[in-house]
Amino acid sequence: MIVVIALLSIILLFSMPRFQGTVLQDSRQKTVRWVVYTVKKLRQDAVKHQKIHTLHVEMGDSSMWVSNEAMTEEEAEDARQERYEFPDHTEIAEVAFPDGEKTSFGRADIRFYPKGYSDRAMIHLQVDDDEEITLRIEPFLPNISVYDAYEEFDQ
Repeated sequence: MIVVIALLSIILLFSMPRFQGTVLQDSRQKTVRWVVYTVKKLRQDAVKHQKIHTLHVEMGDSSMWVSNEAMTEEEAEDARQERYEFPDHTEIAEVAFPDGEKTSFGRADIRFYPKGYSDRAMIHLQVDDDEEITLRIEPFLPNISVYDAYEEFDQ
């Protein structure tokens, strides 16, 4: 019995630091996965329904929500009420576009078009005041790129 307890203690000693790191990283990864999934779905839905779909990025309350051009004002407001809110330690720092425009307050809209392309944009996230993440949306690529640093468009 003592041998079993000693063995379990040794296993826990080595596994706990990994487990703790996973728990702390989980909310950050969940946020990134939500954005990656949503962008992919918006691109597909725009083609499928032949309507412009929009990812609305709200800097003030660090949230995102989606709409399409066929929604009434009431439906759009309902969609806004069901927005995805980022965890407390993660905020949207800015959204950058290739023409040099950067939005760091208010709302930025990223559109997905019926022909399968989207606006080109970078979403910059700030995590715990010391970590930056860049999510890069390219017009003709189905997946977005995720960088663990602040990235800018090449001029």
